[in-house]
Amino acid sequence: MTQRALDSSGEQTPGPSRPTMIDAGAELDPVHPMEPPPARRPDGLSTAEVAERVARGEVNDVPVRSSRSVTEIVRANVFTRFNLIIGVLWVIMLFVAPIQDSLFGFVIVANTGIGIIQEWRAKKTLDSLAVIGEAKPTVRRDGVAAEISTSEIVLGDLVELGPGDKVVVDGTVSEADSLEIDESLLTGEADPVIKRPGDPVMSGSFVVAGGGAFTATKVGREAYAAQLAEEASRFTLVHSELRSGISTILKYVTWMMVPTAIGLIISQLVVKDNNFKESVARTVGGIVPMIPEGLVLLTSVAFAIGVVRLGRKQCLVQELPAIEGLARVDVVCLDKTGTLTEGGMDVTEVRPLNGSDEAYVTQVLRTFGSSDPRPNASLQAIIDAYPADSGDALPAAGSDALPGAGGSALPAGGGDAESWTVTDAMPFSSARKYSGAAFTEADGTDSVWLLGAPDVLLSEGDATLTEIEQLNEQGLRVLLLARAEGELDAPGAAAGAAPTALVVLEQRLRPDAGDTLAYFADQNVATKVISGDNAVSVGAVAGKLGLAGAENTLDARRLPTDPDEMATAMEENAVFGRVTPQQKRDMVAALQSRGHTVAMTGDGVNDVLALKDADIGVSMGSGSEATRAVAQIVLLNNSFATLPSVVAEGRRVIGNITRVATLFLTKTVYSVLLAILVVCFQVEYPFLPRHLTLLSTLTIGVPAFFLALAPNKERAQPHFVRRVMRYAIPSGVIAAAATFATYLVARRYYSGEGALEAETSAATLTLFLVSMWVLAIIARPYTWWRVALVAAMGLGFLIVLVVPWLQDFFALKLVGAPMPWTAVGIAVAAAALLEFTWRWVGRRFGM
Repeated sequence: MTQRALDSSGEQTPGPSRPTMIDAGAELDPVHPMEPPPARRPDGLSTAEVAERVARGEVNDVPVRSSRSVTEIVRANVFTRFNLIIGVLWVIMLFVAPIQDSLFGFVIVANTGIGIIQEWRAKKTLDSLAVIGEAKPTVRRDGVAAEISTSEIVLGDLVELGPGDKVVVDGTVSEADSLEIDESLLTGEADPVIKRPGDPVMSGSFVVAGGGAFTATKVGREAYAAQLAEEASRFTLVHSELRSGISTILKYVTWMMVPTAIGLIISQLVVKDNNFKESVARTVGGIVPMIPEGLVLLTSVAFAIGVVRLGRKQCLVQELPAIEGLARVDVVCLDKTGTLTEGGMDVTEVRPLNGSDEAYVTQVLRTFGSSDPRPNASLQAIIDAYPADSGDALPAAGSDALPGAGGSALPAGGGDAESWTVTDAMPFSSARKYSGAAFTEADGTDSVWLLGAPDVLLSEGDATLTEIEQLNEQGLRVLLLARAEGELDAPGAAAGAAPTALVVLEQRLRPDAGDTLAYFADQNVATKVISGDNAVSVGAVAGKLGLAGAENTLDARRLPTDPDEMATAMEENAVFGRVTPQQKRDMVAALQSRGHTVAMTGDGVNDVLALKDADIGVSMGSGSEATRAVAQIVLLNNSFATLPSVVAEGRRVIGNITRVATLFLTKTVYSVLLAILVVCFQVEYPFLPRHLTLLSTLTIGVPAFFLALAPNKERAQPHFVRRVMRYAIPSGVIAAAATFATYLVARRYYSGEGALEAETSAATLTLFLVSMWVLAIIARPYTWWRVALVAAMGLGFLIVLVVPWLQDFFALKLVGAPMPWTAVGIAVAAAALLEFTWRWVGRRFGM
């Protein structure tokens, strides 16, 4: 199993994990009753014991779903408030009017079907991606360690742990090698907890440092975080500004619609002595267009298609509104390793210091590499450069240097008695910035060694720092090998350590990182590189990739603690080094305090707290399971270059839904106002349902579908409801006023049999032309297909006016020339007023 380990700069190396969300905001009881510690079983369960537990149902079979079920999808799309209203009106119309007056019902059925199909496609994409990214914890059975599915763990299994691994079930520690576990996602306590054999571990926590193994004592739904994890990992369509804004709009629409509809019903059925069936038809014709039913469905479709599009690029969206959230981001905080650079590194040079013998330094490094069974990126580079010889670096008997060894020495080859042996080991910690090991050398001499950040291990005025600074300016990573005095785990082990050698590492830059940084710069998104490595070195790497302001670096140890001063430092600098996990969290909070929407990318356990607090957390697919647990977006292809696609998808969704929402709500506003005017003037409602179905299809339904899925690079703006209503209300008022004016003029112009149909046709012509102008404004900026879309809708209405059977079907027939041209003239005046109003609103409030 490839694990996830912290390297000597505070970064991490890859390992698989499962995309399961843990809600850090939930209030959980940290006291979790555990079963008595089981007897230590170094070999784990036997195959027969596993079979017995499976037969008894003692399996971790919690169905962690990544999406809603098909039943839930159908229920959510069909059983809505407005579908209920329209369904009742549709049934009424099927009994009292011709089929053409019931077309609105078939449109709703089609829209609902589209919504179900698109979300079902999104569900399939999300489920398949979740399977791809599922965690494979390492379980020891019959003395053999193997990766299995989380759902295959049984009660009593011995589960191995390494840096970055998440505890997937509750258990009791059986083996511990400097094991430190972070339980902050469950208890809120940020400080890691040192675990020793017999201590309890809770599902949902994760390993920060060290390694070991634990015995599963609670599995399935009995596990501490199982229910929370299942609920939090579901596909969601709520809790976004866009959807909450639409819900707010629909609430106000309902308040307006109910009294207006009652007044319209009374007016048409009681006050006017009309034919009953025609009165019902015209009443329904006044109520139906008040409902912006397609807006909710179109929003769901746009989000669902966004998930499908991103899924094809191996991007797992764990919370759907994250697409929208990343589009609103104006600051992106990047972790260097795994984001700007690839995980692997190469040793380019070893420089002995203070007259140290090169062969001796080589032997120390070779032995150091053998001290950790889970080498991180830096140590792996050393191992690759100085592989252990047969018999080198044997662990001392009784040592816990190798987790899982049962405390006994594991021969590494021939077992040469003259070889060096590892007597103790201390894994890397992002708080310490170094790791350590104690050896018994071939001649019997005991020595203690530290390997880590030079500016942490050396005193501030040490002359070697100047040499290191020059290497950092070239973008190279430098580790210091130092010989310590005293015990390895002594509180001041690093104090007075004697510098022995510099290990120079070269990082591998991601080929696509430069283009991605350029994209964010072009989109006015500030980029901050936050790393545990040396600030100058990180700045040099960022500079090679073309990051603007890469020369503005700051060592986080000199970062102000005051939140306001920290926010100022964050805004003035672009690169930060030697950042601790808690500082990353504080830096995110400082930026948020200045009104910034912050995205945080990371792939290691030291990024978890910051990912959890950021507005949007983005994890690499090969990142630690802990980071994937809290991230809203997981890049399964491990490509930082996928982020622009996520930003673009979010902007497309938000920008386009804002556009089409204006179309839908313009219709709602003019429908309510027309109903109020009809009640006040005590006249017949001018339209039958077929007229408004035709208008809605040509000016809203069809164009909105294409506009909602079109490319859109506009930066997302806040205050969705306010921005939409600024345009929808004046547009609806102008459309209603122009339409009702045409209707009143036509009532004076026409008389006799067929007058009402002629009046309706004239009013319909005005309303269509005004609505088309609203569509033409919203379709800007024009492209060939947008122009073609608007022209096609106009052509469709013209065909209805000139084809006889369509005239009869929709009851539209323009009578004479003066009145139709009057209708056109009123529409032109309304269009001019629309242009003036939109431009004034744009200047006054901004687009």
